[in-house]
This record gives sequence, C-alpha cells and structure tokens, in this order.
Amino acid sequence: MQAVAITSFGGPDVLALADRAKPQPAAGELLIRVAASGINRPDVLQRLGHYAPPPGTSDLPGLEVAGVVESGDAEVLARAGIQLGDRVCALVAGGGYAQWCVAPVEQCLPVPAGFSDIEAASLPETFFTVWSNVFDRGCLQSGETLLVQGGTSGIGVTAIQLARAFGATVIATAGSDEKCAACVRLGAHHAINYKSQDFVAEAKRITEGRGVDVVLDMVAGDYVAREVECVAEDGRIVIIAVQGGVKSEFNAGLVLRRRLTITGSTLRPRPVSFKGAIARSLRDRVWPLLAAGTVRPVIHSTFAAADASKAHALMESNQHIGKIVLTW
Repeated sequence: MQAVAITSFGGPDVLALADRAKPQPAAGELLIRVAASGINRPDVLQRLGHYAPPPGTSDLPGLEVAGVVESGDAEVLARAGIQLGDRVCALVAGGGYAQWCVAPVEQCLPVPAGFSDIEAASLPETFFTVWSNVFDRGCLQSGETLLVQGGTSGIGVTAIQLARAFGATVIATAGSDEKCAACVRLGAHHAINYKSQDFVAEAKRITEGRGVDVVLDMVAGDYVAREVECVAEDGRIVIIAVQGGVKSEFNAGLVLRRRLTITGSTLRPRPVSFKGAIARSLRDRVWPLLAAGTVRPVIHSTFAAADASKAHALMESNQHIGKIVLTW
C-alpha cells in the first residue's frame, strides 16, 4: 500500500509517499480501507520529533481515518454491531496516513448519516479530545461558561459547537477579527481577538466580574497565570497542549481562595478501554446531534495524500479555520 512517511525529523518537506506492507488486524481490531485521513497538530509534533508514537504503534503519522471495514474478527465485529463493508471513522494511535489502517473496534464509530468520508475523517480526534476534556475532566454543565483558547482550530470549532449544544455560554479567542467572526457563526456567544484585546479583561467584562467556569487551554505557558485570574470560584482549567511552553507561573493564592482545579491530559497513550468509553458516550450523546445537523464538521481544506507536505505547511501557518483532511 501507499502511505505518507516521515523520512526524517524536520519541516513539512520530510513527508513523502512510501510503499508499506498492508497492516493486519490483531485481536480486537479491524482493517479499514481508508478514504480520508484527518490532520492534527500532534502529527506536526511527531514530524518534528517531539511526539513519539506509543510503543508498538505504527511509525506513520495520522490519528483519525474514515473508510470501509475490510476485515476483522467476525465475533468482535458482531458484538460491536459492525459488519464488513460498513463505513466507519476511527481514532487510532498512529498509522492513519495510509491506504489501509488497523483500528481497535472499540474506537470505531459509524459514519453519521449523510456525511462524506472527508467529513467523517475530521471527527474522531477532535470529538474524542473535546468530550474527554471539556465534559469529562472539565465537567462543563448547562448554564456554565466555557472559554475556548484558539476557537478556529479543529479542537476549537468542535468545542464551541458541543458546548453550545449542551447549553453552555461560549467565549472563544482567536487571532483576527475574521476568525472571531467565524467563531460567532459557529455558535460562540462572544469572541475575543487576543492580538488586540486582553482576554482576561474581556472575560471578566462579559461575565460581569464573575469569571468563566471552564477554560480549554491549548497554549499553557504564561496563559495559565492569566486564566487563573479570569476563572470563577470552583472553576476548572483544562490544559491539552503546550504551544506556549511547558513552564507556567501563577498566583497559587487565587487557586486556593477560588478553589480552582488545574488539570490536563493527553489522549494518545491512554488504553483502548478508556477511549472506548469515550466512543460510547459520543455515539449516545453526540452522534445524534451530528445526524440532525445541530453540530457539523468544519472542513477548511482537503489535499491529496501526495501533497501531505502542503497540508502540514498550511496547518503550521495557522491560517485555517477548522480541519484539514488528506484524501486517498
């Protein structure tokens, strides 16, 4: 089969098509003939040499795919309600940039009714991540306020829509007025241009001094100290990436007085059972919203697999709104 391989660590041009053996599903897995592969920020980090795949995982990048089930253990498939020939999308720990990919059955979900393979491939990584961090770890409730840092990223557009759908007030930050307008169109109640406005002051103004209940933070670094200042009592800050650096200093006194929780997670190394539980929650509570059109994928661009380097260059430019997807 053809796959997109990382030939050495470095810039986008280190990505190249390569011939690889078709993978074979192990116990509890199925084989997907891939039609589309989603691109995510962790793929860029892996290409740079900063995010190694978990032991035993394919060295190929790619954490989400959509396509057709080609083979797998019949008994396992039956228990999952999946048949050969079904269209599915899947979260994988690696190997998604390829014409065939194996995935744990527990991490597979049916393609929502009416969705293309491109749309389906844009779902798993961001929806698993947002559900796990905003709703499970952050415990966002209807009536609360969520602050999304980076509202036009793949994670951001998903967080905005899901939080709104479940009854939260959403404030998003973005780096231009155009991107702020996109956040509002997607359902954010308020958008803050972090290049021209102070998100701490704006969040306090919008909440009339109370502060936000949950922050979804993909920046870390010096953002954490500022987030501590704009979180309400019993608020939760959930860190899922460290684009601004791994070191943070903040006012611990505010954490104590406001009873704040600062937490975070990485999804890729978690066991299949953990990801399977997220998949079940998504199927029960989110997939109906997708089928109804209440929540929708946001696709910025698609690229042929041979142009993966161009896709990565676009992601690193931060000019996109929503997801970037490879097609096979």
